[in-house]
Amino acid sequence: MDTTAHKTVLTGLKADHFRHPLDLNATTTLRQLPGLDVVVRTALGPVAEQVFYLDNISSSVLVSDRQLPHLHESLLEACKILDLDAPQLYIRQHPVPNAYTFAMRGKQPFIVIHTALIDLLNPAEIQAVIGHELGHLKCDHSVYLTLANLLTLAASQLPFAELLVPTFQTQIMEWVRCAEFTCDRAALLVVQDAKTIASLLMKLSGGSPSLSDQLNVEAFLDQARAYDVAVASETGEVIKQIRTQDLTHPLPVLRAREIDRWFNSPEYQTLLNRDVSQYNPRVSSKGGWRNW
Repeated sequence: MDTTAHKTVLTGLKADHFRHPLDLNATTTLRQLPGLDVVVRTALGPVAEQVFYLDNISSSVLVSDRQLPHLHESLLEACKILDLDAPQLYIRQHPVPNAYTFAMRGKQPFIVIHTALIDLLNPAEIQAVIGHELGHLKCDHSVYLTLANLLTLAASQLPFAELLVPTFQTQIMEWVRCAEFTCDRAALLVVQDAKTIASLLMKLSGGSPSLSDQLNVEAFLDQARAYDVAVASETGEVIKQIRTQDLTHPLPVLRAREIDRWFNSPEYQTLLNRDVSQYNPRVSSKGGWRNW
């Protein structure tokens, strides 16, 4: 059954049609590091890919038209909207709500969603998670995501690594946070409802299966606006920088506020209401949020 009838299907969609300016700037900075892309793709990536593939196929459930078909249908719809080939989708038993993706160019990409996240969300929010992870694939984020994961592992397990990689790791983690803003936009393009994204982020912040139906999205967005006011001072800005510099994701209230702004922007409305093959996005260093 085709469930995209009530949604805009973005045939011809390109990554730069929705890439967040922060992601664009951070990616440009990383691409200036000589040989980084080649090292990850040729040396680190293939090994990591084989390890993750064997781990998934042996310890998770592969979604298909015969296995959890409602999730498979949700995946196919999201891929149709984003004009993207479908990756593999795995469901993994895990008590921590999380989802992640992995792919190297030309290889079989996959998405993993933890059961705890499935239990926390409604079907539209689960599709938003799928859309977010598809955003990483659409934007070819895989190289730097792989490097970020390996650096995090090295810093936690290898002797003296904390003395060798902190500056580089900081740069990579900043890029990861920027990339998340882009992928939230991909999620919005899939579900085409900003409140669904805000609800997802709210549940990740303070939700549980027993509380989910009692949470208020508008109150959470008001909370996000209150955070804007709280960090408007010079002291607040410093505290925000310290609070976020080691995180792998932007703060949930920032993500909710940002996606709400983009949903109401001319750029988003234009993207959904015209032929994307003719769409020329306005990419500017002045666009989006510049401060964490």
